[in-house]
Amino acid sequence: MIPPKPAARPDRVSLWRYMKLFRADILSAQPQRLYRAWMAEFKTPFFRSYLLNQPELVRLVLKERPCDFPKSNRISEGLRPLLGESVFLTNGAQWERQRRIIDPAFEGGRLKETYPSMWAAALSAQGRLAARAGEVVEIEEITSHAAADVIFRTLFSIPIEDEIASQVFHEFRAYQRSQPILNVGAFLPLPRWMPRFFRADTRAAAARIRGLITQLTDRRMQEIEAGTAPDDLATKIMTTLDPETGDRFDTEEMVDQVAIFFLAGHETSASALGWALYLMALYPDWQDKVAAEAQALQSGDFAEVAKLRISRDVFREALRLYPPVPMMVRETTCPERFRDRDIPKGAQMVLSPWHLHRHERLWERPDEFDPGRFATENGKACLRDAYIPFSAGARVCTGAGFAMVEGVLLLSLLLRDLRVEPVEGRDPVPEAHLTVRARDGIWLRLARR
Repeated sequence: MIPPKPAARPDRVSLWRYMKLFRADILSAQPQRLYRAWMAEFKTPFFRSYLLNQPELVRLVLKERPCDFPKSNRISEGLRPLLGESVFLTNGAQWERQRRIIDPAFEGGRLKETYPSMWAAALSAQGRLAARAGEVVEIEEITSHAAADVIFRTLFSIPIEDEIASQVFHEFRAYQRSQPILNVGAFLPLPRWMPRFFRADTRAAAARIRGLITQLTDRRMQEIEAGTAPDDLATKIMTTLDPETGDRFDTEEMVDQVAIFFLAGHETSASALGWALYLMALYPDWQDKVAAEAQALQSGDFAEVAKLRISRDVFREALRLYPPVPMMVRETTCPERFRDRDIPKGAQMVLSPWHLHRHERLWERPDEFDPGRFATENGKACLRDAYIPFSAGARVCTGAGFAMVEGVLLLSLLLRDLRVEPVEGRDPVPEAHLTVRARDGIWLRLARR
């Protein structure tokens, strides 16, 4: 049984047709040949794009010369109404300053300190799911709720039932469906002063979300000044001084960062967990292995996570087949020459976890689900050279370690006492909005073990 993936488009389509496909779903907009190509060129009237799958080129762009390939502003155009000048969009000195302030909150011991909040959110999710045993449920809605609860508890020490937290969650669900991955600014060379033609509902939803986040941030700043703030991620980030300048984030900067924490820490985690649960429904033998191993989860002790090796490999394989962020775009700052092709300055370098993780010349049986592959020589080599669900190099996701603990814990705890089963006739079709989601949701039947 092969897990579902989008149908590829024909090799040749008009630019207008490609733009429409890309705005609707970047996955089905791509031709089948990209699953074998080391590099592919896409031409538009205004710029050139190059998809890179060759591991040496991916390594060059992400690890060896990241400063020569900053994030592309063409992609950031569509996300800026919500994310502002967050660390996800910035480049150069501004990005370096932001990482100096943010990174300490996610260092080694801090993950252990956030685990009790993560455990509490996982138990709450387990209780909500258990109450629906015997029903058919849309699992992405449930994983979105669970991942948002993790973020609110670890970032602001509040459960999702908090009034503002609940409002942010529901606004964000509306936003992520209304916002295409690209807007017109990604295709046309618009000057900075020209309006970006964002949809009215997208702009309004982004403004509402940022207003709610501002309330949370202002409330925390008052608690910090009063000496009553809890020792969570928000407090850590808001009180960390830049070691080079002595400055810290002001309220507007913190709102930008909280917005990306919510996008990266909620939306991507919800996507990955939803697909992982669907794969468990398709492969009940692996589901039983995860459930048996999950019996070790009893006390909420951080050390228990290290025992979840099967769940880790299952979640890792889910991230391979359904990477939450399907494509990343960098831009050349000077002319380059890749694979005997001259690459002009300003070209878009597309790094696609979706295609790299399923590349037919790198992975054995690339479209098959096999968590055991990571113990093979091919699997180990591909983990090093062709596996980038959290990006890689200097711009690797700060919360990658956080996400792996969260995903493994939630997957294990939810399956410890419950079974998920597929629903006949409701196979999900993956497509990309802000992350890789299912076109009409992921529907599963729940049963008690």
